[in-house]
Amino acid sequence: MAYYVYLLASKKYDTLYIGVTNDIVRRIHEHKTKAVPGFTKRYAVHRLVWFEIYDDPITAITREKELKKWRRDWKVRLVEEKNPEWIDLYPEIATRVLG
Repeated sequence: MAYYVYLLASKKYDTLYIGVTNDIVRRIHEHKTKAVPGFTKRYAVHRLVWFEIYDDPITAITREKELKKWRRDWKVRLVEEKNPEWIDLYPEIATRVLG
């Protein structure tokens, strides 16, 4: 089973959110539809701009906790290394996973 550490943004250079899940399509869909109350619903943070995949939950959770301690500019640099336009990656992932 795969585990994902992901970073959401409300828009380029705006509010950021880091999370971890074992079902990235379902979880991002929940963020996008505001199905779960909390930070991402309150601040409209639903654009998937970065993610990493891990083989085990402990490693993924450890990475999530590490990233949450990072300075904001480090997180921005992390996104821009792989996604300089801050494009929402969800449509591509959902298409790949759901067929």
